[in-house]
Amino acid sequence: MEIVRATMSELDDVAILFDEYRQFYGNKSDVSSGKAFLQLRLALNESIIFLAVHEGKAIGFTQLYPTFSSLALQRAFILNDLYVTEDARGLGAGKDLTEMVFQYSQQQHARYVTLQTAPDNVNARGLYEKLGMKQDEYCNYVKYFD
Repeated sequence: MEIVRATMSELDDVAILFDEYRQFYGNKSDVSSGKAFLQLRLALNESIIFLAVHEGKAIGFTQLYPTFSSLALQRAFILNDLYVTEDARGLGAGKDLTEMVFQYSQQQHARYVTLQTAPDNVNARGLYEKLGMKQDEYCNYVKYFD
């Protein structure tokens, strides 16, 4: 398995995986809108996308959004998306992608990587905990806008 940093050259592969990921969370399929969203993120350097490739096929991706820690006076990253195709689960792509995120974040002198996942996403939570992530003590709040 190979983990590569996605560029515009891999946009089509990432867009298909991104669409599957969004469907996994209950959204309707819309590859073209997802592709446009990703294209803009990459063009503006607003996200970092890593792609897992196994036997020449894209099987998973992760997307990071840069942010900062005011208290630490350092860069930080939000691991916003992680997805592996259903037929490729068990190959270690999720672990490899997450470890690449950690490696990249350390190279960028980040203070931390943070993420959120659903409480019932037992597999993902197990992976994150196995890789040394801990649930923090903060209460997260959100306000949605239509």
